[in-house]
Amino acid sequence: MTGVNQIRKTFLDFFAKNGHAVVDSSPLVPRNDPTLMFANSGMVQFKNVFTGVEKRPYSRATSAQKCVRAGGKHNDLDNVGYTARHHTFFEMLGNFSFGDYFKDHAIELAWNLITKEFELPVERLLVTVFSEDDDAFQLWKKIAGLPDSKIIRIPTSDNFWRMGDTGPCGPCSEIFYDHGDTIWGGPPGSADQDGDRFIEIWNLVFMQYEDQPGGERIVLPRPSIDTGMGLERMSAVLQGTHDNYEIDLMRALIGASAVATGVEPDGEHKVSHRVIADHLRTSSFLVAEGVLPSNEGRGYVARRIMRRAMRHASLLGAKEPLLHKLVPVLVREMGQAYPELVRAESLIAETLELEETRFRKTLERGLTILDDESKALGEGAVFSGDTAFTLYDTYGFPLDLTQDALRPRGIVVDTTAFDAAMKLQKDKARAAWAGSGETATDTVWFGIKDKTGATEFLGYDTETAEGQVLAVLKDGAEVAELKSGEAGLVILNQTPFYGESGGQQGDRGLMTAEGLRVRVTDTQKKLGDLFIHAVMVEEGRLKPGQALQLEVDHARRGAIRANHSATHLLHEALRQVLGDHVAQKGSLVAPDRLRFDFSHPKPISDEELARVEDIANRVLLENAPVVTRLMGVDDAIASGARALFGEKYGDEVRVVSMGLTPEGSNASGWSVELCGGTHVARTGDIGLISVVGESAVAAGVRRLEAMTGDVARHHLGQQARKLDMVAGLMKAPVADIEARLESLIEDRKRLERELSDAKKKLAMGGGGSDGGSNIKDVAGVKFFRLSVSVDAKDLKGLVDEAKAKVGSGVVAIANSTADGKGGIVVGVTPDLTSRFNAVDLVKLGSEALGGKGGGGRPDMAQAGGPDGSKTEEALAAIEAALAAA
Repeated sequence: MTGVNQIRKTFLDFFAKNGHAVVDSSPLVPRNDPTLMFANSGMVQFKNVFTGVEKRPYSRATSAQKCVRAGGKHNDLDNVGYTARHHTFFEMLGNFSFGDYFKDHAIELAWNLITKEFELPVERLLVTVFSEDDDAFQLWKKIAGLPDSKIIRIPTSDNFWRMGDTGPCGPCSEIFYDHGDTIWGGPPGSADQDGDRFIEIWNLVFMQYEDQPGGERIVLPRPSIDTGMGLERMSAVLQGTHDNYEIDLMRALIGASAVATGVEPDGEHKVSHRVIADHLRTSSFLVAEGVLPSNEGRGYVARRIMRRAMRHASLLGAKEPLLHKLVPVLVREMGQAYPELVRAESLIAETLELEETRFRKTLERGLTILDDESKALGEGAVFSGDTAFTLYDTYGFPLDLTQDALRPRGIVVDTTAFDAAMKLQKDKARAAWAGSGETATDTVWFGIKDKTGATEFLGYDTETAEGQVLAVLKDGAEVAELKSGEAGLVILNQTPFYGESGGQQGDRGLMTAEGLRVRVTDTQKKLGDLFIHAVMVEEGRLKPGQALQLEVDHARRGAIRANHSATHLLHEALRQVLGDHVAQKGSLVAPDRLRFDFSHPKPISDEELARVEDIANRVLLENAPVVTRLMGVDDAIASGARALFGEKYGDEVRVVSMGLTPEGSNASGWSVELCGGTHVARTGDIGLISVVGESAVAAGVRRLEAMTGDVARHHLGQQARKLDMVAGLMKAPVADIEARLESLIEDRKRLERELSDAKKKLAMGGGGSDGGSNIKDVAGVKFFRLSVSVDAKDLKGLVDEAKAKVGSGVVAIANSTADGKGGIVVGVTPDLTSRFNAVDLVKLGSEALGGKGGGGRPDMAQAGGPDGSKTEEALAAIEAALAAA
């Protein structure tokens, strides 16, 4: 019964028998508390139940909650491995009452569990209560039979719990276990309370008050219970040790580390084995939830934990990546209780191996420099902050790693100088931005980011979350609030809204809180990782500090995901059909369409487009998973991933793989690209890809346009209905439309030719005259003048006919069109071109038509003008010029 898995089961079974619903652990990344980086206690998932915002179908609950404390207020990272109780990952067992039972039953349940189920000796137990909580004091005497000396009153905030400055609160009661006088330490409240002899194993919170704004405290109408028992601590007690790292679970992980490295688990390298065991758990659970190592937010904490363990693996002499080899042992020990470890085992191992492979290069460079720069320093010395910054900025060696490496030698880092160097770098970046041609208003984001930090993007894994408002802007300046009806910009600490980049449009959706409704109309990214939400307040007042429920427009995001994934498939299909020279030159990913520009020297034939579409849809129908990995940019490109034009990549990139890997290929998929966008889970989720257009954009650049999913289906359905309608009008089956249409076009062309010929004959005298009535003698020169209503393209032909009829002379024929414009052509027979220039004459006619001249040769010229009612005036102007010659 004393194994960790059995202890967890016994706890949950006990409370299940006592009417509690067994609730699964909530995710490590809280969805209901934007102020927390990770879940750090069992009550996190029940926060809204305690405050009355959320209703559950039960009033009693019990859970085993996975927790991480490695950043912010609760940060145990630096102590891990050096103490007996500190962990970055731990399990919190708890039971909860939401207005059901209160102090008496909570104390009774706790006492029965630890003394009857777990059979802890009563003489080893003592409890604490808040100094003013007489009820709890008397209940412990009555229920447990403890003497006054074993019930210690604590007057400090250690025994009074608050959710925040306002909200539910109440006194606590802690249960301690006495490991005996062979271990140093005193009871709680004593001068030696920080020792390891008396260990808190369970904390009971009696939630009976609510703190109001202004300092008033009221009694809750339905008091509640929130308890927390550390599984590792209780396991240590039940397994007869005061050291959490001696329990069966941790010994299994430490033993695996020892076997893999060939280094004894309890010798001089004990700390390293313990760090590896603890950090393996944390890293694996974070990766299982989609928290991948990165340089910001939760991803940075995950990386920091991983790399701390990896450095200790190096200290143990590991020459190759180690942590991924230990994952199967962890899955064996904890996979039954947490099946997410089983599902994500391959992803966890792959992520740890890639991270450790990359980090070993950084570690080797950094440690070499660190050793050179610190070899003359002794215990108590201060390491240069400027050098620490160089290690961080140039070699990717984090400050905390430098501090951790120097810690065993008693050397500290000059963090003041480090911070100054960091500030100087930011100032230089700001100055470079101001001179880069970006709009002046964008410089405001440097100040905002200095204050708020980067925005953590949650949208790869969820489209709903909570976020805390860090800044509100209107007209380019920070404001205290946005009122109903006002538009502005909002920065949050974390967001599921995708900021426009890589051609993918920004998300829209809603931000809500009690009495507040805010419409998100667009999301942009500034300075690489600051997400700017354009909003319109529809109800209430939006202010910094508020916690908001965030919800992306799911249908719109889903359509964008499908279109973005389709661009990847089309890109690879184009390369296969047209050649390896194809490279993307720009893109747009919207909810209703996609387009992207690519290098290709000539138009794409219909047959080639059909092949591209067929290939992309064939891969789509494989319905293979879309896999995303976080890799170093150099490693990603070396592995065959394709980078896209115009994208700015940092040291790390997301590598998106789609489709089944071709046989004999070393690639990790059919299409592998560097991409920071959002994508479907499987290629089949795209639904359908329909290419709807191909055109030229610039020399050597073509544009492809396409639709996917329901939009494509509706478009194709509409096109099919139009085709049926055309077939009906043509009184032919759809299969015969092409031939029927070609026949009609030929008939039309023939009729147009016949009509044109008839018009020309009519204009030249109806075919029964030589047109002599249009010829007159002007100063001894034959002048043929005519105003007609034929097409402008037929004028030159009429002029040639008239020149043949006059033999020697000048011809001028003008026309007016249906839209009111006019045209004129002048011809001069060869024998007269030395006296008259057709270009000069036609300009006179053009001026009469309201034009500005024309062009041609001395024997034939053409012009036009906007006023077709002045054709006779145009002809008269040419006649007058001949008369004056």
